[in-house]
Amino acid sequence: MERKHKSVTLGKNVKIIEPVNLYGCEIKDNVFIGPFVEIQAGSTIGKNSRISSHSFVCSSVEIGNDCFIAHGVMFVNDKFTEDQDKWVERKTKIGNGVRIGSNSTILPVNIGDNVIIGAGSVVTKDIPDNTTVKGNPAK
Repeated sequence: MERKHKSVTLGKNVKIIEPVNLYGCEIKDNVFIGPFVEIQAGSTIGKNSRISSHSFVCSSVEIGNDCFIAHGVMFVNDKFTEDQDKWVERKTKIGNGVRIGSNSTILPVNIGDNVIIGAGSVVTKDIPDNTTVKGNPAK
């Protein structure tokens, strides 16, 4: 595997399908990362999780254990503010056992455990445990 950054931490039994871009992230045991995925610095992928192809995990995203991130999922770590000259990085936390459908966009939110997010959803607000959401905005 070609590492784009020296501070990538890989757990045991991690499977990575090239090409990928990994920058200063932590990937725990038994994770699968598909091709054309980028995971940025300060992000963590929990044990037994799967990140499918063409997904983008920006900095400051924490994905829990046993999660499934489908194809083309985009995480965002900022929002527009009234002061557009000031950029503020925001964190996203994904609980355990979460499934996110293809082509979803996840803004900086907290997503509880055992959540299902339908394909193509745009998540703009926190989601409590054991909830299924879909749509734009996801409800």
